[in-house]
Amino acid sequence: MIKYVLLLIFFFWSNQGFAQKTVLIAYHSETGNTEVMAQSVEKGALSVDGVSVVLKSVDDVSNEDLISADAIIVGSPVYNANVTPEISAFIASWPFEVQPLKDKIGAAFVTAGGISAGEEIVQMNILQSMLVFGMIVVGGPDWTQPFGASAVTGEPPFEVSEQNEISEQFTEKGFLLGERVAKLVKSMNSVVE
Repeated sequence: MIKYVLLLIFFFWSNQGFAQKTVLIAYHSETGNTEVMAQSVEKGALSVDGVSVVLKSVDDVSNEDLISADAIIVGSPVYNANVTPEISAFIASWPFEVQPLKDKIGAAFVTAGGISAGEEIVQMNILQSMLVFGMIVVGGPDWTQPFGASAVTGEPPFEVSEQNEISEQFTEKGFLLGERVAKLVKSMNSVVE
């Protein structure tokens, strides 16, 4: 009898503690630069064992993708110091009744044409929206990227000379953001219910 009780306890514990966590990376890309950043975020998240990653353009994200994810990372180009209309419509379409996104981890990344072109404002706008949905928002791993990850693509010395070629320092920030979110989501269990 004790053997069966121990097996039940182990089964319950293993399903709670080791269930694979999912990170959804949803982005909109006008020129391909934000997609490159999304891929660097994906690489960072995939570097953490026990975490699955779903990378999709916002046009392909379903409500089921949002609800089944443990973490949601949103990426946008900076568009006149705002998110793109596509990202705005995407966030406005999120399910709200009964708060299905509450307590999920949220994070943001952006790409901008110039230095001080609105990167931090756009990151904060995404994070602010996530807070409205009851999400737990996080930034990057240290003070150099407190709001997430961003890349500059159109101003010297960071001009993109070839299609989808972003400076390595920015893709590294994307990697570190993805890695941080994956580590956090893996360490969080259903204690916040």
